[in-house]
Amino acid sequence: MKMNGTEKNEVKKDRLPAYPLITCDPYFSIWSGSDLLYERDTMHWTGRRKRIRASVRIDGREYRFMGQGAQEPMRQTGAEVTAFSTRYHFEAAGTALTVIFWTPLLLDDLDVLSRPCSYVDMEVSSLDGAAHQVEIEWEFSGELCCDRNQTEKIGGGGYDLEQEQIAWLGLRQQSPLGHSGDGVTIDWGYLYLSVEAMEGRKVFYAQERHSLCAGFTLDVEAGNGKSAFFVAAYDDIASINYFGRLFPGYWAREGKTIVEAVSEAVIQKNLLWERCRAFEKELVRECEVFGEAYTKICMAAYRQCIAAHKLIADEKGRAVFISKECYSNGCAATVDVTYPSAPLFLLYNPELVRGMLRPVLRFAKMPVWNYDFAPHDVGRYPYVTGQVYGQKEYRRAAQELGGGEEEGFVFPMYYQMPASADIYQIKYQMPVEECGNVLILAAQLARQDPEATKELLTDNLSLYEKWVKYLLQYGTDPEEQLCTDDFAGHLSHNVNLAIKAVMGVEAYSILIRAAGKEEEAAHYHEQAVKMAKTVFGRASASGHTKLTFDGGKESWSLKYNAVWDWLFGSGLWEEEFYEQESAYYREKCGTYGVPLDNREDYGKSDWMMWAAAMDMTGQNIEKFSGCILKFLEESPDRVPFSDWYRMETGRQQGFQNRTVQGGIFMPILLRRGRMADSLKCRESKKGARHGNT
Repeated sequence: MKMNGTEKNEVKKDRLPAYPLITCDPYFSIWSGSDLLYERDTMHWTGRRKRIRASVRIDGREYRFMGQGAQEPMRQTGAEVTAFSTRYHFEAAGTALTVIFWTPLLLDDLDVLSRPCSYVDMEVSSLDGAAHQVEIEWEFSGELCCDRNQTEKIGGGGYDLEQEQIAWLGLRQQSPLGHSGDGVTIDWGYLYLSVEAMEGRKVFYAQERHSLCAGFTLDVEAGNGKSAFFVAAYDDIASINYFGRLFPGYWAREGKTIVEAVSEAVIQKNLLWERCRAFEKELVRECEVFGEAYTKICMAAYRQCIAAHKLIADEKGRAVFISKECYSNGCAATVDVTYPSAPLFLLYNPELVRGMLRPVLRFAKMPVWNYDFAPHDVGRYPYVTGQVYGQKEYRRAAQELGGGEEEGFVFPMYYQMPASADIYQIKYQMPVEECGNVLILAAQLARQDPEATKELLTDNLSLYEKWVKYLLQYGTDPEEQLCTDDFAGHLSHNVNLAIKAVMGVEAYSILIRAAGKEEEAAHYHEQAVKMAKTVFGRASASGHTKLTFDGGKESWSLKYNAVWDWLFGSGLWEEEFYEQESAYYREKCGTYGVPLDNREDYGKSDWMMWAAAMDMTGQNIEKFSGCILKFLEESPDRVPFSDWYRMETGRQQGFQNRTVQGGIFMPILLRRGRMADSLKCRESKKGARHGNT
């Protein structure tokens, strides 16, 4: 997507509330909160200041193009955001400068995906036909290694390798994994910058400024441009406390050092750029089926969705993909964050969805979780050491521990406590929500990637059975309990939650069939059919379904959970249901989209696109994605792509930088699934014509 216009007060088409610059993981995440790169200092996604500043000297005259400063700014002529990159264009003194921030978040290559390295490319050319000497200077503040800006405690250095120069900095005293929380940033590990070992390139630690600096001298001739790049990397040393063991990033699972990783990044730069371009071309091709606006919001969401996770390998070398519940409560591996984010990962690497489910299923088997429903989370980032949500006010097993999110307090090791610890309060759990979420995702994996999902299936059938029984008992008409959509208050008899329960039961029938138990699978499918009929009959109003079974006829809500009926090909609801719901959502759509339900004006972009995907005419995908794009272009809140905002004002209601924006990719997942089912159907008919069984 392109941003046009150069004047500060000019309304810009295709602008973003915040622009992704470096997007590797929840800690190494740097954004610009202004349309002009030099208008504000850069920030972490939380809004904490993390300064990267850059200036250029053209024939002896100095300008700045990134961050605040006293120098005259270059004229910014545009910006473009794609899935992998954010590109800025500047002009001054007869020259043009293009700066590209890009991170190779290739979902089909876990080593590259997890490597904590991001690139900055620079291209300089002459506009006036004359030769110019151009010197570009970069400065990365020690703030990137501090939570409380204690930069006076920073130390650093540098050294030369055969093919590159490297400089580094970090706190002199460190406590890896020393805190947990949402609004805190990292204060352990080391920041690295690396440049090619060649004339006109330098990188060094500036002790007096507690910063890393990189410098480039480019002699530009008339008609010939010059280019350079550097790699920014962050070695967090220990990434995740995973059930009592400290694990590094997936890239380092076999002992690879950050220096080796940075060297690989330098050597592989051109190859990775071409791979990113090829991946992006295919991604855009699939997006463009649904129009220009849809393509643009997918480009805006891609890096954010992925970089709100940390990828590690467990003791057996299996991928574990830990989400951070950003700008909410900092929970790690939250099930109702995994569920909406899954479409992107189901599309391009289902192993990452298995990696999201592994810690949840592991914790659910531990004695402390002695409940007949699925957990909500498995810790508070970066601690995956047991659910922290919904604890009892008085906890004898953990008195005066935990809490203190803004102070970074660490919860105790809940995973190793016995059932008698009695940690959790039932009324603060999400039983139907989380049981349905896990069963649905496990079933989609079994359908889509059966061979690779066998282990996840066979090792957890007893859990799945327990959870489907819970849904059968309580899901047809849920009692008052928390769910992911209760922003406007908790509900009893929630219709959308009941639809999730129906889909959870149907999902179990798919799972048990994959396990070779056809008779049981048929039984649970029939149970889902009966539940669906009951839910639709009780929820029906004039031309739509109600918010709650006992609600008024004018009440309504997005029934986005029903999209899995289409994906599974189950036929639990008639086409009439989807037609009338889709038409009703169009009617309720406001300036920036359609609300979650009739109680409030705010909505969620992820659920909007799930609901849009159910529209057989395709109108809602085009309409809703246009509304979301309008929100991105006009929202006054300069934060990373918020998924929860007001439909008439475009104001952020809450949440930012969340991986749930992976849900925006649901229309592609549904289209691809329907195409695959159609192909199977044609092959089956062809086989029948030839006498095959």
